[in-house]
Amino acid sequence: MSEKTPALRRDAEHNRQRTLAAAQEVFAARGLQATLNDVAHHARLGVGTVYRRFPNKEALAEAVYAGKLDDIRATAQAALAGRDAYEALRAFLEHALEQAATDRGLRELIRQGTGDSEQIARARQGIVESCGHLIARAQEQGTMRDDITVDDIAPIVAMIDSVMDLPSTGAARPWRRYLALILDGLRTSAAHPGPRSS
Repeated sequence: MSEKTPALRRDAEHNRQRTLAAAQEVFAARGLQATLNDVAHHARLGVGTVYRRFPNKEALAEAVYAGKLDDIRATAQAALAGRDAYEALRAFLEHALEQAATDRGLRELIRQGTGDSEQIARARQGIVESCGHLIARAQEQGTMRDDITVDDIAPIVAMIDSVMDLPSTGAARPWRRYLALILDGLRTSAAHPGPRSS
């Protein structure tokens, strides 16, 4: 029995990695409405094998995305060091949305989270808090309208999400153009030109 244990562990870890790779592809393409059955089929594994490693979709989504959201949270916190808070917020949102542009699952997690994952909830809360600090500083610096609050960020992300899949017709991807238009509308003056489509 002890001779088989390392081989069984290697096989279990191999199946776990196959499941994670398949989940990344399936969630990126279909979003979080995809099921564990979809993931198992894509991984060419039995559904029971997937359920042994991940008891539910939330656990699998956490394994796939918690690290990515932590990286985005760290980027948001790093943005607080920027001298121009409006530009720091703009650069952060561009970075976060670039990460999510080809991944429906990540976009959904940024917008609404999933289930009871404390790690994902903490990462999302850290992102929101950093955005709130950047907005307050930009308003103190006189570069952002006083009526903007951190509660406006989620609807902005949802609006950009709705155009993420539009095909590119010029140099700039459409979502970048619309993000620039929205962010320019938050400024006290429209001094920052956005990318143009040609």
